[in-house]
Amino acid sequence: MYFAALLARTEDGWEASDTELDDVETLSDLTELAREASDDDTVIVFIEQEDAWFGIVRIEGEEDPRIYVSDGAAAARSSYGEILTREILGDDLDDIVDELESLDLDGTEDGEPLDGVPDEDEDTSVAAEAVPAAPVGDRLILADLGMPPADLLALESDALAEIADALGAAEVLEAVR
Repeated sequence: MYFAALLARTEDGWEASDTELDDVETLSDLTELAREASDDDTVIVFIEQEDAWFGIVRIEGEEDPRIYVSDGAAAARSSYGEILTREILGDDLDDIVDELESLDLDGTEDGEPLDGVPDEDEDTSVAAEAVPAAPVGDRLILADLGMPPADLLALESDALAEIADALGAAEVLEAVR
């Protein structure tokens, strides 16, 4: 289960809203959703999956989104997390997946499937194995807003509350939680 929230900086301060990700299939969809929340101001999209991982996407005007994910491997095993990790690692991830797929690592000859083992979505499982089980992305994503990289890397549970507190948006976030 996912939780998603938008924090949009306006001239009056931060505004918070929870959001549905049902129509989000790509990073472009997520970026469009964020840009609808605020025209040219900073928008922070926070996505969390049951305390397993969280991701932050920062959108400012027409600039490319900046992305941070707390645990790349855990995120790569989920639909929204895979969108973020693929964007962060890009061609590097595709190269790693291609290299891993070319190896015979399943213990059978010529890569034949094991009897009785159901086939999985190979792209997702191989991609998840290729992503580090560590933070990935832009660690400076919130530095200019009051959260230095060391604090971001130290976040574990209730990350959204700590991020909102560092940004000065804790009160508006509580209104939507």
